[in-house]
Amino acid sequence: MTIKVLVADDQELVRTGLSMILDAQPDIEVVGQAVNGRDAIDMARALRPDVCLLDIRMPEIDGLEATRQLAGPEVEEPMAVVIITTFDLDEYIHGALKAGARGFLLKDAGPELLVQAVHAAADGDALIAPSVTARLLETFSRGSPGTPAQPAWPLTEREEQVLVTVAHGKTNAEIAEELHISLGTVKTHLSSLMTKLEVRNRVELAIWAYETGRV
Repeated sequence: MTIKVLVADDQELVRTGLSMILDAQPDIEVVGQAVNGRDAIDMARALRPDVCLLDIRMPEIDGLEATRQLAGPEVEEPMAVVIITTFDLDEYIHGALKAGARGFLLKDAGPELLVQAVHAAADGDALIAPSVTARLLETFSRGSPGTPAQPAWPLTEREEQVLVTVAHGKTNAEIAEELHISLGTVKTHLSSLMTKLEVRNRVELAIWAYETGRV
C-alpha cells in the first residue's frame, strides 16, 4: 500500500527537500505541495492524503489553525497531521498537539525519522521527536491552564509503566522490548489508556503524563 502525503511549507527549499526524501521511498508518494495553510486545507480536503505534513508558520492560515480544521475535535473525519517545525518555534507545539496533530518533528530530524513519522501517522500511531520530547512537553505542561481531568477508572501498574514510556517518545516496539511484553499487549494497554483518559492518541497521552507529573 502506498502512503499518500501532502507537504505544506512556505519555504520552497524545505518543501522540495521533504518531498524528495519522501518520494524516494518505495511506499510513499507525495500527492501535493502547498505554499500556505489555506492551500494546505483545500488540497487536503480534495486529495484526502493519508498524512499531512505541515509547517507551523505559514502565510494566510498558519499550521496550527490548519491542523485544527483538518484534525481537530470537531472534524468528523480527522486526517493524520504531522507538524514539522524548528525548535525556536516550540511555543506553538503544545497548541498544535491539542489541535489534533499526531506528532511533530524538527526540520533537522533527518530522513529516517521523517519516514518513520509518516509511517506511524499513516498507521494511526504517532511519533514525537525523541530528542525534544521530554524538554518540550514538560515546558508546556507547566504552562498549561487548568487541571488535567482525572481518569474515570484508576490506571493499573502496567498502564502507568506504558504511559511513562509513551511520554518518553518510545515506539510500540521499543515499549514491548523494554517492558518484556508483546506488541499486541502494548496496543491493548494503549487502547485502554486512551479510553480511561478520554484522549485520541499517544501524543495526548504524553501531554497528560507531563501535566500530571508522571514524567
